[in-house]
Amino acid sequence: MSALETFEKMLASGKDNVLLRFSLGNEYLKLGRLDDACAHLQAALNFDPRYSAAWKALGKALSEAGKLTEARETYRQGIAAAEAKGDLQAAKEMAVFAKRIDKQLTPPLAGE
Repeated sequence: MSALETFEKMLASGKDNVLLRFSLGNEYLKLGRLDDACAHLQAALNFDPRYSAAWKALGKALSEAGKLTEARETYRQGIAAAEAKGDLQAAKEMAVFAKRIDKQLTPPLAGE
């Protein structure tokens, strides 16, 4: 049984918590099932809005899905959550990802 199957079985049996939803989100992200990944990562954040790893993974899933504006906003919220709990490494990583998205969304000036 794969990790994904194990996690889905746990969820179906009524076990639902932040770590399970984060784990499901990550497994779906690995498989490229981005809508499923986003749904589970958002559920993880509903359990714990300060879970910086879930913010980072959700931003990645949205970015990979081409939802760059949403991903950027997700990273910004994640940075605030990470800084609030002192998770400075996660905040720095998300700031880098948000900056990359800013560059993708900002058209170059004429002559560049």
